[in-house]
Amino acid sequence: MHCLEKFKYCPACGSQKFAISSEKSRRCEDCGFEFFLNPSAAVAAFIVNERNELLVVVRAKEPARGTFDLPGGFTDLGETVGEAVVREVMEETSLTVGKMDYLFSIPNTYVYSNFAIPTMDLFFRCTVDDCSTVTPADDAAEARWIPIEQINPADFGLASISQAVARFKKEY
Repeated sequence: MHCLEKFKYCPACGSQKFAISSEKSRRCEDCGFEFFLNPSAAVAAFIVNERNELLVVVRAKEPARGTFDLPGGFTDLGETVGEAVVREVMEETSLTVGKMDYLFSIPNTYVYSNFAIPTMDLFFRCTVDDCSTVTPADDAAEARWIPIEQINPADFGLASISQAVARFKKEY
């Protein structure tokens, strides 16, 4: 089911004549209000230590609870993607990002509460001030360093993260 099918009433006037206008919008036939569903921005960090190990976290919550993930998450309102990377890495690992470089993006669909949210996942290679102080928190049940050559993209539960890890292993 396309996520716009869940919206039955116009949020502006309450009309039931809130019809699909395009692949990414609904338009009210009564008041003319049009709602566009554009991708939400999400970020993820590749953090590699001096032993060529990648920092992975274990997801504490659904979706894909118990699988590997990269530190990251959704951007907040009024936040740049760079600020989101710094905040998410701090929240999930207690590490402080010193430097980050944008690598690539992958369009994705993130299913939460039976709602398919279109996302644009942005991936960054980050360095941190001190790798020894990793403490999992927030959405991360666990954090561990794994040698890059031993990383299996299939162990990552979210499709875009799995794709990104495979690409990272191949290209970087």
